[in-house]
Amino acid sequence: MVGNTVDEDFAYRLVSEKINGDIPDDFVRAAFKHKKIEIHSEISEKFARPYEKKSWSDYRKIFVKESRIVAGVKFYKTNIKLVQKVAEKYEVDPFIVVTIAGVESNYGIHHSQYSVFNSLYSQIHDMPKRSKWATRELAEFLKYCYRDNLDPQEIGGSYAGAFGFGQFIPSSFTRYSVDFNGNGVREPYDWADVLGSIANYLRMNGYKANSKNYTKSGDIYKSVFAYNHADNYVMAVLELTEKIRERATGIKRQVVDYGVEYKNFKNAFAKARNDLGPNATFIWNKRSYSTRISN
Repeated sequence: MVGNTVDEDFAYRLVSEKINGDIPDDFVRAAFKHKKIEIHSEISEKFARPYEKKSWSDYRKIFVKESRIVAGVKFYKTNIKLVQKVAEKYEVDPFIVVTIAGVESNYGIHHSQYSVFNSLYSQIHDMPKRSKWATRELAEFLKYCYRDNLDPQEIGGSYAGAFGFGQFIPSSFTRYSVDFNGNGVREPYDWADVLGSIANYLRMNGYKANSKNYTKSGDIYKSVFAYNHADNYVMAVLELTEKIRERATGIKRQVVDYGVEYKNFKNAFAKARNDLGPNATFIWNKRSYSTRISN
């Protein structure tokens, strides 16, 4: 707590105003007096150097690699019935859902660096440009904790305040998470609820039922971009999706034939690279080509 009393902590005042009586003030005050409350000064430094700002080649090395392909295949085969059930209900590509779960938390291995409360609390105090956003998210998080009878300091998450195996920020969890296992509770650490929530998020952010449009201007790309607003993230998810799919099933997704629309290879290459990213395959004049530029 910053200040001698809760009322002197401007983070409390901002959050309390945002909550506006939706939950008891006693619960909110207790959260801001918790013995584990802490400001992590390094969080602002992490925001200054996010993974997504790395070059594509450096970013790709982190996420599109053998260990992640192996982990994705193992997860898919272990949970194949659940994955297929989710994909059928939401009419999405099952391997995109599997891949996002892997990129976000490495299938549950990495999902907690700080308490969600402390990460958002730190942003309110140390990052003026994020204070308004963090205030809204912390208010939403406290509502979730109150309604599910949770200790606000016991839920871990990322430095940004995302939590669970799907790494949802609190407002996204409120809006998009689902009770897929039907037990009456939306659980951020239960795979049925997590995979269902990821699929629901994609559908509610533009993914069209049973879409096959993986191009950069298509609905699948845009829905994944909504999950994490970075082209590097989307390109990594889509490339890793195909590698996991091929390894798990032996089936390659049909690549796009740009020879139908473009008679000039240079134009076809430019369009394919723009649509598919720098590490994709496309068809032109009945032959396969890579969108990667040779050194």
